[in-house]
Amino acid sequence: MSQLREFLKYLDRDDVTEIVFQSGAAATAKKRGKARPVTGAPMSARHILKLLRDTPLQSLVPSEDGASAATSTLIDGAEYIATAIRSGQMLLLRVRRAGRSTEPPGAPIGAVAPLQISVPADAVEQKPAVESYEPPPMPEKDRATLGSPAAVPAPRVAAPSAEGSYRTPAEAEALGEFIRSDLPVPAPAGLRALLLQARDAAASDVHIMSGEPPRLRKAGRLSAVGPVLSDDQARGLVMPLLSDRSAKQLNELGYADFACQLEGVGRLRVNVNEQRSGIKGCFRLIMAEPPTLESLGLPSELRQMLSYHQGLVVVSGPNGAGKTTTLSALVDLFNSERSVHIITVEDPVEVIHPIKKAIVSQREVGIHTRSFHSALKGSLREDPDVIAIGELRDRETVEKALEAAETGHLVFATMSTPSGARTIGRLIDMFPPDDQSQVRSTLAGVLKFVVSQRLVPRKDGNGRVVAVELLTGGMALWTLIRDDKLFQLPSLLQRGRAFGMIRIEDSLNELVSSGVIALETAKKFAEDPRLLGRASKQPVAPPQASSARGVKGTMRNVFSKKGS
Repeated sequence: MSQLREFLKYLDRDDVTEIVFQSGAAATAKKRGKARPVTGAPMSARHILKLLRDTPLQSLVPSEDGASAATSTLIDGAEYIATAIRSGQMLLLRVRRAGRSTEPPGAPIGAVAPLQISVPADAVEQKPAVESYEPPPMPEKDRATLGSPAAVPAPRVAAPSAEGSYRTPAEAEALGEFIRSDLPVPAPAGLRALLLQARDAAASDVHIMSGEPPRLRKAGRLSAVGPVLSDDQARGLVMPLLSDRSAKQLNELGYADFACQLEGVGRLRVNVNEQRSGIKGCFRLIMAEPPTLESLGLPSELRQMLSYHQGLVVVSGPNGAGKTTTLSALVDLFNSERSVHIITVEDPVEVIHPIKKAIVSQREVGIHTRSFHSALKGSLREDPDVIAIGELRDRETVEKALEAAETGHLVFATMSTPSGARTIGRLIDMFPPDDQSQVRSTLAGVLKFVVSQRLVPRKDGNGRVVAVELLTGGMALWTLIRDDKLFQLPSLLQRGRAFGMIRIEDSLNELVSSGVIALETAKKFAEDPRLLGRASKQPVAPPQASSARGVKGTMRNVFSKKGS
């Protein structure tokens, strides 16, 4: 309590309106609209929690991702207004004296009202105490003026701004600060309300378009919410999220792709583009934590890869089939159970992987590396054990992936192909005809798994469920690849259950027989609809429903029921 009082003394001054505590940044006081650091070093979430322990502000901290409502609190007879936000590993606390408002005007979007998150008084995550943390003392000359920004070097993170809790991406880039997409950035009030509504409705995507009402995608279907947005309203919701780099990409290419973390909302993958009626923004809601294979209902055979030290694993499927979520589950499997070095190369970085048993280095194309190809070339010199590639897009990337798999690394990758046979065919066809014989030989030696998945609407309308085709590496598959006889893959799949293989029709039949999906729906996703409706001779364990909150929208709709 005594440490908190030292900070609150700054609010006794008439020209100081607010104290801001943000994990990863120095504590700041807002003086005449400008943020001034009042500690000499960044504070961690543990530091902030210890600072609030046994104080009236402790009960404001959410136990999970979310924001508390602005709450009036009496401390030593003085009234303060405080707000706390938790988003992943980030913690933010804002405290001001009652009657001194610092909130900027919001940007409402009409009928979409902000959602209130109620937080129980005792819902505080108990963190281990930090033994000897004390706020670094301020020099006497700086204490008189609350410190000059030049007196304390700014931490290389998104720092507090004069207008709000954080600098916008464009402001941070203009000041030469290092941009981290896992740190929160401010969001217009209307956009924040709409995204919170989407998370609450278990939607996977949010579409904002000039001249149209906002739309949420739930269980694969779009539905309108709120009133029609003018081009100015749509731009007011979307454009503040763009950094200088993203704005340049939008101007030069007509679109921009990036990921960001919004305060109180969570992590998003964003696409912004110009189109006929004006601006268009698409927001993919990303899970708060990496999923597990079990929570996604993926085949238990995939756990066999824990015993592999090299090889290639490809996750395939059409766009929006949850390939990135499956890839993150595979990375988390090794992160949780093996002490290895994992390098991921993504465009953009979506799921954030906390350090568990492994070391996880996440690199984003365009920020940390020029391309997938150059990142893979460099990664081979970084002592990796596992390399995860966001997408195999071109021949150069495939060539480096095969080289890495052949030289003692385990490589995970995704491809936008509809089946296992077409995935293997695409990998080979990326090379000139004269090189394909050598590529088939290399691929036959390194391929361990091809996981081809599809998202099928549930019979009850509550989301979608995954159906999986699984090809496992072995002499039978490798011989077909080496001899260029991929047309025999359906026959191999039919008799391949002994090798751990699963046909897509067997997976769909199991879902039909268990009442999860309708037969007519299953026929739309089968390679050979004639095989559906029969008793499966190769039983496949049905996917299990996930009850975890915060799963990326696509897979969340796949495995969780409405409101779960």
